[in-house]
Amino acid sequence: MRIISGKFKGRRIFPPKNLPVRPTTDMSKEALFNVLNNHFSFEGLKVLDLFAGTGNISYEFASRGSDNITSVDADFGCVKFIKQVAEEYDFNIAAMRSDVFKFLEKNTNSYDIIFADPPYALDQATFEKIVILIFQQELLREDGMMVIEHSKYTKLDHMDNFSFKKSYGGSIFSFFEIDGNSEEEVKQELDSTEEG
Repeated sequence: MRIISGKFKGRRIFPPKNLPVRPTTDMSKEALFNVLNNHFSFEGLKVLDLFAGTGNISYEFASRGSDNITSVDADFGCVKFIKQVAEEYDFNIAAMRSDVFKFLEKNTNSYDIIFADPPYALDQATFEKIVILIFQQELLREDGMMVIEHSKYTKLDHMDNFSFKKSYGGSIFSFFEIDGNSEEEVKQELDSTEEG
């Protein structure tokens, strides 16, 4: 696993072999951050990383200058490893061991970017619950963006605040924004404006 950009670009990180994780691939991660880079300047962003696993995505934000990152995972080994890496690199990452759904229900903070990479095996309803909880609890800031990584068998296009999706290999990133319009809806709105 390596950091692909920012201050620590190229730095390799070696998580323990026994962690119950499926890290986002470098190719997918690079594509994801290319999209985010078009919407945000990373310095000073407040980021929430759910189902954080090895902390792969959190380190990427930290390397690019985000200095307020919360990483949540239910696995003790994952949280311990994230804390070790954060200390080693002086990343401002608060790693918390918690069930993600309980964390979302109790949390009162809001974030610029929320990233969630649940186990692909979770059912459709569980993925939908993540989206619903985040918007119910108003955890996303007005100009913020939420990204959920999932397999092609999970469909989130129909959810409120869905904006667009990108597919990379076997992974799909679904992007959500407050009052998010799909790219097709945006195109239709532009077309109707031009006609009028």
